[in-house]
Amino acid sequence: MLARAFGIARSLVMYHGIPGRQRRMRRFYGQFLGPGDLAFDVGAHAGNRVRAWRALSARVVAVEPQPDFVRLLRLFFGRDDRVTVVPAALGAEPGVARLGISRATPTVSTVSADWRAAVRDDAGFAAVRWEEPVPVALTTLDDLVAEHGVPAFCKIDVEGYEAEVLVGLSRPLPALSFEYLPAAHDAALAALARVEALGTYAYRYSPIETMRWDPTAPDRWLDARELVALLDRRRPAGRSGDVYARRLPAATPDV
Repeated sequence: MLARAFGIARSLVMYHGIPGRQRRMRRFYGQFLGPGDLAFDVGAHAGNRVRAWRALSARVVAVEPQPDFVRLLRLFFGRDDRVTVVPAALGAEPGVARLGISRATPTVSTVSADWRAAVRDDAGFAAVRWEEPVPVALTTLDDLVAEHGVPAFCKIDVEGYEAEVLVGLSRPLPALSFEYLPAAHDAALAALARVEALGTYAYRYSPIETMRWDPTAPDRWLDARELVALLDRRRPAGRSGDVYARRLPAATPDV
């Protein structure tokens, strides 16, 4: 019980208690979202992005499988008819998933057993413990699109399950992001490959929760090959972040 209370408090402080973060988040996501736009927050957790996106007057579908954080999201946004909370995980197809919850560090709870195995020996995860997995409902991005519409932006942060989430999407989206963790480098490359299979995209990288583009990278959108080279350079630093993908307009055929 103490670990559970500590984990929830830790997430609230981390995601809502840092001065200036919401302002930076609004400025950053204003590149992708405006009034009336639809956004999907896949892995909404404590709802800091939901809060920022609502400040931009976007509609938000917040997807979160952890029961404690579903309750928090409903507490924060339950009276906001522009926010829909979906108590589920996303994957390649509908069904049931097994969610490994870390009570003391709930930000790293995940349905990916492979990801847990990949990061277990990383120094940054030395103190992390996952409890026995619990069953959670599983739906897909295609199902969310069918019910709510095509989002202008979709954030996917599901601790190593990003590629599986993207397998459950059969159409390109205007813009999206997915997490990059050096200890699970191959999982990010799998997510990138799936995005590339959906359409033609350009990419940028943002170091963990900075709400700015990587200052060590070229000041422009990159192709997939350039992004992979950038992630390879960043990998030894061991710092996570987010890959942002923006769909490029289709080339006009010569007449």
